[in-house]
Amino acid sequence: MSTALTESTLELGSATYRKVVDSGCGYSHLIPKGSVVRIVDREGNQAVDTLFYNAADPSDRYSATDTIAAQNNLYLTTGTRLISSEGHTLLTIVADTCGRHDTLGGACAAESNQVRYAIEKRFMHSCRDSFLLELAEHQPHMNKRDITCNINFFMNVPVTTEGGLRFADGISGAGRYVELRAEMDVLMVISNCPQLNNPCNAYNPTPIEVVVFGEAGTAHSHAHSHAGEAQ
Repeated sequence: MSTALTESTLELGSATYRKVVDSGCGYSHLIPKGSVVRIVDREGNQAVDTLFYNAADPSDRYSATDTIAAQNNLYLTTGTRLISSEGHTLLTIVADTCGRHDTLGGACAAESNQVRYAIEKRFMHSCRDSFLLELAEHQPHMNKRDITCNINFFMNVPVTTEGGLRFADGISGAGRYVELRAEMDVLMVISNCPQLNNPCNAYNPTPIEVVVFGEAGTAHSHAHSHAGEAQ
């Protein structure tokens, strides 16, 4: 798969919905079939942990394994079809000015923070916390069993020759974005990563922006901030 950068053909002025999501925030939004969602890395190298679900059946959700197998590539970029656990195409990446995105590194959690870094890091805010709080407050039909494979947009996780993963400096920059077309009604759940312990976001979590094109009717979205917990 080519990692050539691909600019969007959509003008920002035609957007039907825009939302800035602060660092350390959870967020969810229903992306109707045929609409396009753009995730913008406003200040550069901000990891955006993202879950995708078939809105009609959340048990049918993004699968890293099936997506990697379908495209024969570990990294995601323009042309990637995001495949669900039931073999459906949820979304297709139609533009990408970063170049590649991770789907192996998973989401930070209290448990992984203390194992990877130090026992006292256990109580730092994490993406799993954001996902759990977002589902509890705004998607009550879902629970922790629904938190499975996620994509880390803008995050650089090289695979070593020994088959391990390395959390490296980001390859994104201010204003870069990834754009996805919904191939069915899709529920998107984001944790705008608060991680302070590895260089994925230069140890400085920053806001992102979600932009939707072609969405009809009232936007169904939620965002909340508890960034203070990340300190």
